[in-house]
Amino acid sequence: MTLQESLAPYISEVETELRAVLIDKPLPFYGMMRYHLGWTDERFGPIETRGGKRLRPVLCLLACEAVHGSHEMALPAAVAVELLHNFSLIHDDIEDRSAERHHRRTVWKVWGEPQAINTGDGMHVLARLALSQLGERGVPPATVLRALQLLDETALRLCEGQYMDMGFETRLDIGVGEYLAMIQRKTGALLECCLELGAMLGTSDQQSIDALRRFGAELGRAFQMRDDLLGIWGQSEITGKATGDDIRQRKKTLPVIHAMEADGGRWRSELARILSAEAIGEGEVGRVLEILELAGSRQAVQATADSHYGQAMEALNTVNGMQPAITLLEQLAVYVTQRDS
Repeated sequence: MTLQESLAPYISEVETELRAVLIDKPLPFYGMMRYHLGWTDERFGPIETRGGKRLRPVLCLLACEAVHGSHEMALPAAVAVELLHNFSLIHDDIEDRSAERHHRRTVWKVWGEPQAINTGDGMHVLARLALSQLGERGVPPATVLRALQLLDETALRLCEGQYMDMGFETRLDIGVGEYLAMIQRKTGALLECCLELGAMLGTSDQQSIDALRRFGAELGRAFQMRDDLLGIWGQSEITGKATGDDIRQRKKTLPVIHAMEADGGRWRSELARILSAEAIGEGEVGRVLEILELAGSRQAVQATADSHYGQAMEALNTVNGMQPAITLLEQLAVYVTQRDS
């Protein structure tokens, strides 16, 4: 059985629960949310869709099962993390001026920035309301309260990460340490949250909860580094973006930061000149790609990502739990760190 086939039942359950949150809500405000989630067209008519990968909610469910819990009990938490993720995407699209997501116009491009901000805010509230449903699944009040606190702490870390990332846009002096601190908030925080939420709903064993949280943290770092590699060297027919797209957008991702610091800063001034120019043409993109090759940045970032993947596996291996769920977590980790899109 393939990984996709193994995860299909979990994804189906998440999709059902997610749709239930937005069903019987005719106000177009909720229609914008359904559009963003890929369920409708711009006129709110239903469309056939395969749905998203739902990576984060699936991680949450598997974490619960891995520590001998029932994944059905964790479904409200799985829905909550997916809604929180999508709240952040709606706002990110505005802040990054992204006109498309998954080959469709983004919410702000269809309905304007004010409505998109409001839609994202509403999705954030729905995430908290979804999580509060844990009590109806028999979860003790103290655990529900801790889960809500963790979700709010994660939302704040996401905002911190986005603040740092936006600040990087106008800077050329970003170090690797700063960058790692940013991605641990913007990308890693939510993956940590998914694993910790699922684990705490399945067990009271703090050692297992901490191990799964560390797994999420390291996986988040490797995940973002893989994204950085794909943003520069990804195949356009798979990613939907042209090779070197992150260079055109002047993104200070890890390969560029590595090249800035490589060989005693040999290429720093040239990279700074290109990335601060008014326009970046194909010649400039080609030159940056050449510098990254000379600096060995692609190989260095891949090696760093592999290291974090290894640390994630070390953390997961300390969990003495249900092997089928742990095996699926291992396979998911391989997928997210080796994916092509």
